[in-house]
Order: sequence, then C-alpha cells, then structure tokens
Amino acid sequence: MAENWSLETEFQERSREFLEKFPSPKSYGSTAFEYEKNSYPRAFIDFFRGNRDKAIAFLESEDARADEHQNTLGIDLYSGFTLKNQIRKYFYFGRYLHPQYKERMREAFQLLTRQDPLTLHLPHKRKFWENSQDDCDTWVDCRNTDGFRTMRNTSVYLMAEEVKSESTTQLYKQKIKQEVENLYKFGKSEWESETYLGYELGAWLNLSDFAQDPEVRHDAKLAADYITTTGSLKYWRGGFGGPNKRDYSQSNCVWCSGAAQSLGLYFGDSPVKDNYQDPDLIHIITSSYRPTAVAVKLARKKFNQPAELFIVKPDYFPHNTLKKYYETLYFGKTYQIGTLVQGSGGDTNGFKLMAFNSQRGVDYLVISTGNNPTKISTSSIGHEAIAQSQNLLIWLNDQPQAPFQFFLPKSTQVEILKGRILIRLEKTWLALAPINLVFHGISNEATSQIEQRYPDDQIVTATGTGFALEVGEGESWDNFKQRILANSMVVVESPQTAIYTSSNKRLKVQHQGSSLPKVWENGKLHNWGVHSNQINKFIHDINFGSSVHFMVNVHRLNSATRKNWILDFRF
Repeated sequence: MAENWSLETEFQERSREFLEKFPSPKSYGSTAFEYEKNSYPRAFIDFFRGNRDKAIAFLESEDARADEHQNTLGIDLYSGFTLKNQIRKYFYFGRYLHPQYKERMREAFQLLTRQDPLTLHLPHKRKFWENSQDDCDTWVDCRNTDGFRTMRNTSVYLMAEEVKSESTTQLYKQKIKQEVENLYKFGKSEWESETYLGYELGAWLNLSDFAQDPEVRHDAKLAADYITTTGSLKYWRGGFGGPNKRDYSQSNCVWCSGAAQSLGLYFGDSPVKDNYQDPDLIHIITSSYRPTAVAVKLARKKFNQPAELFIVKPDYFPHNTLKKYYETLYFGKTYQIGTLVQGSGGDTNGFKLMAFNSQRGVDYLVISTGNNPTKISTSSIGHEAIAQSQNLLIWLNDQPQAPFQFFLPKSTQVEILKGRILIRLEKTWLALAPINLVFHGISNEATSQIEQRYPDDQIVTATGTGFALEVGEGESWDNFKQRILANSMVVVESPQTAIYTSSNKRLKVQHQGSSLPKVWENGKLHNWGVHSNQINKFIHDINFGSSVHFMVNVHRLNSATRKNWILDFRF
C-alpha cells in the first residue's frame, strides 16, 4: 500500500508540473481539418489552469469546416485524432458544457452511429489536412493503422453506447474484443512506436474511463496494460530505446519521444525534468487508469540483471504472418541494448543502446548504414545481418563498401588501440572491432545536420563490411581495455561469415542474403523459433532472482483462444 501511495503521489506531482508548463495562450489553435489534435487538449489544459469560460467557449465554438460536417450537425466526428478529443470533451468535460451544445453533440452521435459509420458514404472525400493523400468518403476515419483503428473503434463504441444505438454498440464491442485478442496473439504492427504510442494509449483510456459495459472496460484495461507493459521494456530514465516501428529519428535523447513523455508520467525515475509541451498527455492526467506494478518494475529496471529477452514482431500491416521482425533485448546493470536481426529500414529502428548517465538520464549509441544523419535511427542501405548474444553482437553488410553512421555523445572518450575502437561512457564500456571497416572520424557535415535536435551528440562515419561490438560494465576502464586486447579476437572466414571470440563466449554469424542469417553461440545454432509473440499482461508469478518465466492468464478472452502465454527472460 505504501508503495502504491508513493507512486500515486509521484504521478500527481508530475501531473502538476505538466500543467504548469503551459502558459495561458492567446489562441489554442485551429479546429480545421484534424488540428483539434492539439487545440482541444490545449483548451483542456487551460481549463485546469483556471480559464474555464475561455476553454469551454473554444470547445463549443463552431468548427472551422462545419460546412463539411453537416451530416453530423456541424460537429466534427471525422478524423481519429479529433474523435479521441471529442470523446473526452463530451464525457469528461460534459458537465461544464452548455446543455444545448451537449445535446447537439448527442444528436450528432445518434446520426453517426445509426449504422456502422464505415458503411456510410458521402458524395465526396474529406481531407484530414491540407495535403493529405489518404482521404475518405466514409462518415468516419477509414485509416487503418493501429492508432487510427483504435481511435475510431473506441470512439464509435462510446458514442453508440451513449445514444443506445444497439446494433453499432454490439458491432464495435466485437471489434474491440477482437483487437484486444490480436494484441495478445500477434502483437502490434506499430510496436512501441516512439511517435504514436501515446495517441493510441489515450484512446484506450477513453474506453477504460467512460464505457458503461464492464466487459468493454475490462478489454480497455487489458489493452492499456499491454501498451504500458511492452513500453516499459523500452523506457528507461526518461529515454526510450529500440527497436521500434514508426521511428522518425527524432527521439534519440531523454524526453524526446512521445512514448517516453507518455510513459514517463507513470514511471518517472529520471534525473531530468520533462520540459516538452505535449498537450495530448492531458488524456493520461485526466484518466483513472494506472499501469500494473510489474510495468513499473520493468520500467525502473527493478529486476536482476543481466537479462536477455527474445521477441518476434509482426510487419506494419495488421497481422501479416509472412514478414516478421526478430528482436533481441539485453539488460545490463548500466545499459540496455536492442537489435533486429534485419537491421533498420523504412520507418523501423533496428539498433539502439542506452547507457546510464547520471546527469542526462541516458546516453544513446545509434548505428545505421546509409548517408542521411537526419534519419540515423532508420537509415539503411539494406543487406544487414545483426547477430546479438547478450552483450556481444556482430553486424555484417554484404556490400563491400557499405557506408556506416555512428551516433554517440560528444562527451564520449574514444581510444584506438591495436585496431580496436574503445568507447568510454559514464559506467559502460564499448569495444568495437572493425570487420573490413575503415573509420573516417567525426563528420562535421553530418554532425551539423543533427545539431539543432541533438546539440550534445555527433556522427562518426565509416565505410566497409561491418564490425563486432562487446559491451562491458562492472569493472574498471583499464581492466576492460586489457581484457579486450588480451582475450578477444575477430576472424573473417569469408565475406559472408565472421566470428567474434570474447573472454567467455564465441559468436559466429553467416550472412544469408535476404533470409535470416545463421547464428551460432558457442557452437550451438540459434533457433529463431525461441523469439515469442510479445509480452503479455497479467503476470501471476514474478521471481526476479533466477531463470524466470512470466506466466500470464488473459481473462475473458474467447474460450477457443484462451491460453497461458510465456515471456521468457534468460538470466
């Protein structure tokens, strides 16, 4: 009880600090297109800062494009971003709305949900923003990424339930139920998105807070628990590590990502205050939902390290079983590192290391191929094969002159000894052994391109085939250097095969082109089948002291699909 009270006290303090970051604005922003994404939350925030009349007047103001929303009495119920905020406006702030305006909203809900609004069509398409290319002619947002689907389904359900549109209520109850089942069976196609995690979480919080049906509220909590628990693995001290889907290379610093800002309200544990102004976090602050105690422990790394976790992630489009991403996460006492065997590319980040920093929270090491430093997290020329075993990895590219980029702090101490690149962070040591790789040093041009976003970091470039990396901790810097130089060795058997031998392990990788590489740990071939489907939510038994299985039981899922799922941590 005392721990729960402490967590709640911390949450309330961070919520107060969040509200204080926003001065009373002259304008909240626009209601055109889907710009209520920011303007409505800013009005919600100003309401709490005491400007109630001004905020309510804006929330009740005529929509800037009301002529396009005559099918719903001028009330904008189109974009998923807008819907999410309309729901909180109606249900949370409804007692402060004028009765006539609230009744108008209710009538709009009735019109929208008389049947499935995805089957209702207008004679023309409506834009989501000025230059959008994925516009819809349906009455409600037709976009179907994880976030948009969740914002649509939860909002339509709540509107239908409110006005007793029974057939639409039951249809969307089943859609929500199926979506939650899919989370636990397949995972998410926008997994741990640094950009969209918070938006999707806010939609589930709407459902958890406002649904009348206890089964639906339970499903909403299952979904929110899933998002906060999977997110807790990547969150650390205000930073958010990888790998991730929908990574826009803007989040390689503490509090830089929407995911870190959202989860940080719950988890805290950073020496740095979050000074970013993300108005969407008001959904978290005004919700009664709190993550599980296990999610808090995972976020604050309150388990015995080292620990290794294997996960398989689905492709971007929902539940595509043909393409999968194989992820390895490793947690040391002073760092965590995550890789995808396929590396980065598109909007997917395939390598990040976060290391403890007492002042900054964490330092980042990000590596990619390609020449665009502004896309450091996702840049790739393809042809990657990354083999990771705990604190060791080998990265091979099958192009002989592949361009590499290394993103690391300017404060890093670097030494070159006997061909090894030795990198000293505050409590974490890195040894990089080039594999037919020539380093060109710090690129002033590339560093200048990231300076505005990352003033304390730099880009080092190289050209070649790849490298081996060993991460150390818990010993002196001098001992680490001596051990690396005395006991580690790289052998290149062929252009496609390399071996790294450390003081206690032998890691071998064989590039297989577009297929998964072959990886051997101490002579044993790695089985990609050990990578399992995501972390599950109800964790019944936790023993943070030995080989641990997180045994979970998902309640009230369809009996035909109800299973116990296992997340395997290797210590």
